[in-house]
Formats: sequence, structure tokens, C-alpha cells
Amino acid sequence: MIKTVHSYWAYIVLAILVFTVINAIIGLVQKKEFTHKDFRLGLFTLITTHIQFLIGVILYISEGRYNNFGETMKIPEARLLSLEHPIMMILAIVLITMGWSKHKKQVKSESKFKKFAIFYGLGLVLVLSRIPWSNWF
Repeated sequence: MIKTVHSYWAYIVLAILVFTVINAIIGLVQKKEFTHKDFRLGLFTLITTHIQFLIGVILYISEGRYNNFGETMKIPEARLLSLEHPIMMILAIVLITMGWSKHKKQVKSESKFKKFAIFYGLGLVLVLSRIPWSNWF
């Protein structure tokens, strides 16, 4: 059941993350005012990614993916699920969290959108790089 929740929640996280990055880029390019809507969107993205992380940790521990790394490293798909995916997702969440923290210290709207675009965008790139696409479709 945890695996199913983790899989379906991933669609939500990816959609919200893409939307937030696009919104930040549009806000930056069009020099829009950073509103409460943009603040809430960034916060909602942060929360959904952290929930996904917690679900992923529970899944990782419950499936025992940390066992027998020697054999796992020889199989590309198993290596992706046991090592590459978790590490990249942790790095993505760290970048998203950094973007959230850094945007709060900015005063100008342009700077706030820029922090979201850079950090959330880099997080999105990492997420897209290590999604187990063969399991998604």
C-alpha cells in the first residue's frame, strides 16, 4: 500500500513542482508582483515534496532496499531504485527547501521569483533525472 501511495503522490508532486517553476519563470520574466498566491504555491510545493520524502523513507525501510548493496549495484534497475533515486530525490528536496528559505529573505518580487525559479527548477531537473520512468507507464 505504501508503494501505491508513493507512486500516486509522485504525480501530484511533479505536477505542482512543474507549475511552481513555470509560475516563477513567468513572474520573473514579466516582472510581476510576488503575491500571497505565489507564496502559498511555493509553500504547498514544499509541503507536498516533504510528504513524498517521508512516504519514500517509509517505503525504503519497509522494503529493505538498503540490504545487499553488493548485488544491487550490479543490476541497473535495482541500483536506480535503491541508490540513485533516493539520493537524487533527497538532493532535490534540499534544493527546494533552500529555495523556500532563501526566498523569504528577499524583499523584491523579482528576487523572490528568481530564488524559486533557480532552486525549485534545479530540484525539478533532479527529480526528472531519476524518476523510474519504466515503473510509471
